[in-house]
Amino acid sequence: MAFLTEEQLKSIGFKHLGKNVSLSDKTSIYNPHLISIGDNTRIDDFCILSSTGEGIEIGNHVHIACYVSIIGKAFIQIQDFCGISARTSIYSSNDDYSGNFLTGPTIPETFKNVYHAPVIIGKHVIIGAGSIVLPGITIGVGSAIGSLSLVNKDCEEFYIYVGVPAKKFKQRSNQIIESEKRFLNNSNQ
Repeated sequence: MAFLTEEQLKSIGFKHLGKNVSLSDKTSIYNPHLISIGDNTRIDDFCILSSTGEGIEIGNHVHIACYVSIIGKAFIQIQDFCGISARTSIYSSNDDYSGNFLTGPTIPETFKNVYHAPVIIGKHVIIGAGSIVLPGITIGVGSAIGSLSLVNKDCEEFYIYVGVPAKKFKQRSNQIIESEKRFLNNSNQ
């Protein structure tokens, strides 16, 4: 995997670009002036980051694996120490599927009924491969989303959710908070 150099990263024109960012040269970025990326963050091959409105904010020590798409008009926030596994899709905008409106990017807004709502992914969240997060969702601090899950409702802090739609499975340890403190105390990160 080839990552962009610091000079190449700076030339993209991000709203904010942290230190030690590893961004694959195969990532597609749309409207970088609306996208912030924190320190020590890695974004792998074939990811799409596209904001057409309120922006995308990615925190520190975040890993976004191959083929992840983060798309929408409403705000999307991925807080510190998150892991987004391969082929996950995070949407802050969604067409109306009722059949009462037209859909798609080639149709003027007056003929569509697109739902836009922020997505907040709390600190220490891990999202398993192939999952989908829909608009208007908050995934609480320390939650884990199992692979191939559909997140269509908010998720409480420190729980594991699985399935289609995602349902609470069991509590997750909050030991990661102490691990974060030890890590930050023992490093210059």
